[in-house]
Amino acid sequence: MTRTEQPTQHKPCSEHHRDDTDPASNRSMSVSEIKSTYAEYADWMHRFELFDRVVTGRYRRSRFGDVEGRVLDVACGAGANFRYLPDTVDLVGIDISPEMLANADEQLAALGMDGTLREMDAQDLDFPDDSFDVVISALSTCTFPNPVAALREMERVCKPDGTIRLVEHGRSDVGAIARYQEWRTDAHYAKMGCRWTQEPREIVAEAGLTVQDTNTGLLGMITTFEIDPDCGDRR
Repeated sequence: MTRTEQPTQHKPCSEHHRDDTDPASNRSMSVSEIKSTYAEYADWMHRFELFDRVVTGRYRRSRFGDVEGRVLDVACGAGANFRYLPDTVDLVGIDISPEMLANADEQLAALGMDGTLREMDAQDLDFPDDSFDVVISALSTCTFPNPVAALREMERVCKPDGTIRLVEHGRSDVGAIARYQEWRTDAHYAKMGCRWTQEPREIVAEAGLTVQDTNTGLLGMITTFEIDPDCGDRR
């Protein structure tokens, strides 16, 4: 079943969270352009669910499989993360694309899961501070116009004793693959709104997040994180 929630007001986490410095800011695609891109490709991406599960499933399961409590899935897309979550969680999924959310709703129904789905910009989350025990996101920072702002929003809405879990992609550490990614990076961004060679660790570091654990796999193209919120200065 899909539930709906009323919008709430929030305040910035801290002075550091109002700093919009972004190492990916040279990319020009806006939120509305990203939304249009995923309106076009939502059904196409939904059909590649099995391929995605084979490629990224073990990374999602490793990072998301033990979470508990109220969980926010940021940029949930078609709901690819849902199957890896314990069925006891109180799930909220947000995405900028209503077409993606429609697919995510179907995924909830297919899995027999309850959840709340809301259309929302990850860079300006419409939740109060400390709203969630866990915030998760997968393969998302590459698409946010300002990924640093989005990561700081994830930290803001996560409880201080909670956890943020990320599964991200970036440049391969295999030379031939990395060169291909570099060759195709502009075309890939223009088509999909995805920064194919973005370095996830650089974005997380720029956001000032406290990383407890990180691992890399799939020829260096997948990096996962366990992050501790660090917003004690807003108390």
